[in-house]
Amino acid sequence: MPARQTDDFGHQDRCAIVGIGSTEFSRNSERSVLTLATEASAAALADAGLSPKDVDGIVRCDHDHVTHNDLVCSLGIANLTYQGQVGPGGVGPCAMVGQAVAAILSGQATTVLLYRSLNGRSEVRFGSGTASARDAAVTVGGQGTYDEFFLPFGLMTAGQTFSIMAQRHMIEYGTTCEQLGSIAIACREQANANPAAQMHSKPLDMQTYLASRMISTPLRLYDYCLETDGACAVVVTSTDRASDTRKSPVLIRAVAQGCPPDMRGGMMFPIVMRDSITDLPAYSVASTLYARAGLGPDEIDVAQLYDCFSISILLQLEAYGFCEKGEGGPFAESGAIHRGGALPINTGGGHLSEGYIHGMNHVVEGVRQMRGDSSGQVPHAETCLVTGGPLPTGSAVILRKS
Repeated sequence: MPARQTDDFGHQDRCAIVGIGSTEFSRNSERSVLTLATEASAAALADAGLSPKDVDGIVRCDHDHVTHNDLVCSLGIANLTYQGQVGPGGVGPCAMVGQAVAAILSGQATTVLLYRSLNGRSEVRFGSGTASARDAAVTVGGQGTYDEFFLPFGLMTAGQTFSIMAQRHMIEYGTTCEQLGSIAIACREQANANPAAQMHSKPLDMQTYLASRMISTPLRLYDYCLETDGACAVVVTSTDRASDTRKSPVLIRAVAQGCPPDMRGGMMFPIVMRDSITDLPAYSVASTLYARAGLGPDEIDVAQLYDCFSISILLQLEAYGFCEKGEGGPFAESGAIHRGGALPINTGGGHLSEGYIHGMNHVVEGVRQMRGDSSGQVPHAETCLVTGGPLPTGSAVILRKS
């Protein structure tokens, strides 16, 4: 992908992530999402050597049930000058980093806290269909998006949508189930080295993968992310101010968001109306991101790719320029994405095997890689690509070692 030329956005390395925090990832936290958000945020501030009084900005995901004022009250933040919100869902975390950078560089805040908290297993399970989806299944018309053409007929969950995309990729390019399995196994191997991962003690091989139950053809059990209770948080400030924090700052090289030119209104289901259902918004995001960073895909040492499903990784390998269109399956199967490969991915286990905090745990793991203290540390890694949800829009950030 030709993308070496730096554009004039002028934000390269001017902001940094200085603190990260996480809760335990579990199937049942038995705690409120506010409690989880507070724990992760307090941990991120402590990691940075900061206190709530240092925070003057907060950015949240629009799907988070914890509001700005909830967390301000819980943490005891006294002087909030900026509050932002972005989404949807998994698109949020990388885009939230971008909004924090914008707030800092525009002078609206100096130290911005980002958080994502959810009881995604024990409380609100996305795969069960949203309230609006269930309503639309009963009443057709007047919903304001193209979703009304799909929801009443049973296309209601992300797994169904991505299974359609996987089927099409198999038809067009000969992608195999074993190639999807190689992605799930790569993430599991990383999780096996991460004591905080939910699948830390559960190895996965190809025989077990292929024997697992089919959920939405051709996606099996291990092609799906882990519904998780938990929270993650990060602290962003200017690079100048970062020199006073506790840990080595991780530089934010560039951030980008975007959507495809033939975007359709709705959650994610209208992708089946587009000319190509295997082309992600990540193509346009990648072009912008690499131009802003002054880097290309061959200069990325490690990647945390949003893995709601194994097929989403395969499609992003193509979209972010690590291989040609249609070659994501052979690239993954070659061992390139495994530990020791040309592009190790999801070094904490990812959403498939660590936990699903809608992309925020990928940001946290990216920071660990650039600090050099990941459980799946890539030797001499200096750049890390972190991507957000691949649908309905996209987002990504490139982190750099300071």
